[in-house]
Amino acid sequence: MLRKQVPLYLVILSLIATSGITVFGYSWLNKKNTDVAVTDNSFRSCTLNRMRLNGYEFIRPLLFTEEPCESEKLMPAKSEVDNIINTYKMSGAISGASVYLRDLTHGEWINAGDREKYMPGSLMKVPELITILKMNEKNPGLLDRKILYKTAFNLPKQAIYLSKSIEVGKTYTVRELLHYMIAYSDNYATMILNQQMDPAVFSKVFTDLGIAKPDLSQKDIAISAKDYSLFLRVLYNASYLTIEDSEFCTELLSHCDFTQGMVNSLPKEIKVAHKFGEAGDGTYAHFGESGIVYLNNNPYLITIMVKGKDSKSLPAVNKDISKKVFDLVSQM
Repeated sequence: MLRKQVPLYLVILSLIATSGITVFGYSWLNKKNTDVAVTDNSFRSCTLNRMRLNGYEFIRPLLFTEEPCESEKLMPAKSEVDNIINTYKMSGAISGASVYLRDLTHGEWINAGDREKYMPGSLMKVPELITILKMNEKNPGLLDRKILYKTAFNLPKQAIYLSKSIEVGKTYTVRELLHYMIAYSDNYATMILNQQMDPAVFSKVFTDLGIAKPDLSQKDIAISAKDYSLFLRVLYNASYLTIEDSEFCTELLSHCDFTQGMVNSLPKEIKVAHKFGEAGDGTYAHFGESGIVYLNNNPYLITIMVKGKDSKSLPAVNKDISKKVFDLVSQM
């Protein structure tokens, strides 16, 4: 039986159509699967927050970005720090503690212990330092202004951890007074600088960073470890002061001579820009430290705030927490 011959051009058209449908179908399915995968992988439950500086007509400078969620990578560090805090609490050595840790390279962070506000004491000398440098931007030459220390101040409370102090009858530049205030935590130098400081600029340093406006009528300004860390973050990022002024401030912090707390057990070759503060709330002694630890190419910021009955035993808590964090971060 003879079969009817199909023209060659129809066979070719049929093959083209069939292969086209196959390719289109495969591509469509593959594209569909790819789209779904991309959508799923790009889903984020934590959206970056951006803090910008207001007060300008055409720009809004970026101060910092914030990931609202704590870091999974740093969770082992949080667990270890919580264990240290709980051990000290059970022994009665402290009644509370808060630790904020931030990887300054990748922006990952954790907050161990509680999230209460603590009395910072001399930690407030850092925002005062920033304030003076901010004032110097509008009044160049302020740092070179000379001031005679005429009469000794009658301080209401004697500091426990004393270092060097300015001397009555001598003249100091504002720059030198800043060095005494930060490197030696000298309250006499601080009192003179307080007289030069514009309270409105000081308050604006807080509100510019998204921190509540401080009540300057109070003896101390309660603040959380996380909020306090913002002062050092903007110095490290040079996003609030000029690059030169940020370097000046951070370099001053690297000369802090207090070694009984967070820097005590760190390797001597590791640079640390830090500040400490002691205070009290009438019931408990408060002790805090905040610093940038320059660990190779992975610097991190840590703020430790603790409170307890015996003020002299609190730096040891910071020492233990700082050592544990350093060991863990060094292995990451």
